[in-house]
Amino acid sequence: MESVARSQSAAGPDAPASNDTTLIYRQSRWTRLTHWIWAISLFFMLLSGLQIFNARPQLYIGKQSGFDYNNTIFAIGAENTDAGTRGYTEIFGHRFDTTGVLGWSGPAGNETARGFPSWATIPSYYDLGTARVIHFFFAWILTTTLIVWLVASAVNGHLRRDLAPRLDDLKRLPQDIIDHAKLKFHHTREYNTLQKMAYGGVLFVLLPLMIITGLAMSPSMNSVLPFLNDLLGGRQTARTIHFTVMVLLVAFFVVHILMILAAGPINELRSIITGWYRTDPPTQGDNSTERSA
Repeated sequence: MESVARSQSAAGPDAPASNDTTLIYRQSRWTRLTHWIWAISLFFMLLSGLQIFNARPQLYIGKQSGFDYNNTIFAIGAENTDAGTRGYTEIFGHRFDTTGVLGWSGPAGNETARGFPSWATIPSYYDLGTARVIHFFFAWILTTTLIVWLVASAVNGHLRRDLAPRLDDLKRLPQDIIDHAKLKFHHTREYNTLQKMAYGGVLFVLLPLMIITGLAMSPSMNSVLPFLNDLLGGRQTARTIHFTVMVLLVAFFVVHILMILAAGPINELRSIITGWYRTDPPTQGDNSTERSA
């Protein structure tokens, strides 16, 4: 995910000798560090989480689950048919054949019944204990880093200055949508309205919701936060929300990567690796600060 906090100055500690005014120091070291910590943490949490999900590849709404209840909204499994064993995915009662990917997958002749395939999980073989250790380890890294980032960003003004949409941003939202639909990007220091909304949604809604639902699913947290489970509608509902947030984060990642490729991958990657970002040349007679792609 691209950083959500820009440098407060146009020059940084590693300023190049070039006098090119379109090259600005946009991402601070702290911003770049947290970006990659979150990216790595979410990667390992995703793949280990899918391994944990394979232990019971069903989702429910409510406090109970099992054969006696009709509250399953999502399920991955395998069934015997006249054509042999087939994998399926069922969503709100609608069943789809997903043989080879979900439910029934593996090398030809050695397929096994499992929710997500081995290439999408950590570890690739079934090991619930190892998956839980990896998942919780990176979950605490992400949680700690996010809390520190939120406090620091509130204190130094990054949240107010860089993420909070202003009235002018909201007025420009329709044009931003049109520009992005046409793949027309403005390479500038400021984030545009769509970026602020997307990054704000991830940092202030999706990630906190993932952390809260993760805590609600932990039996050891019942004595510490006894109200949390009931507030979310039960452990099974919390698990369903947790899974849904994961899907939304994956969707955000896909769109984010597509936007990077469309806006110029070299410039975008240089920004989040070195901090330096090339902006559009200023228009004659225009001294205003443009917004970025």
